[in-house]
Amino acid sequence: MSDTTNPTPTQAPTPAELAAMGPVRRWIATHPTIWEFILFNVLSNISTIARFVVTWIGTAVFVGALGLTAPFHFLIFNYPESGNGLGGFLTFLTAEVLAQVVNFFVQMKWVFKSDSSFRDAAWKYAILAVVIVVVNLVLPGYVTALCQGWGMNAGIAGTIASVVNTLLAVVVSYPILKFWIMPKTK
Repeated sequence: MSDTTNPTPTQAPTPAELAAMGPVRRWIATHPTIWEFILFNVLSNISTIARFVVTWIGTAVFVGALGLTAPFHFLIFNYPESGNGLGGFLTFLTAEVLAQVVNFFVQMKWVFKSDSSFRDAAWKYAILAVVIVVVNLVLPGYVTALCQGWGMNAGIAGTIASVVNTLLAVVVSYPILKFWIMPKTK
């Protein structure tokens, strides 16, 4: 027996099934890729919320309670005392790792509804997450400098750098997640 409200992604709904659906479900059924992209962007905010919460908690614990504000420098990471030092780095690291774990499960189960094995997807996602985090750390400085070289003030330049980072992350991660990390195999 066919489920008229949720046709499988590999089979298009029949005209009778479409007629039985409400307008939103009908639009989703006739535009599944656009709907998936919308879900990808909207549900990414779950990991953003997790990142904010962990940042607030981490700052309270690592910086406020434990006082870990000594300058911290390692490879591309530079957290001076004014940037909360070691506590700032630990907060960033904890928040980013947790946000990426949350995002992995949200994207795999709710957006792409992937049947890929956890083992196959997790290591690929870890590589993507590390690349995106490194690019998000390095690229804004260059974009901001370029914008300020064109005469923009620091606020506008920082906003443009943030927009470029976000757009680049979406444009790169959506197809990689959909086709390489979390494909549907059935």
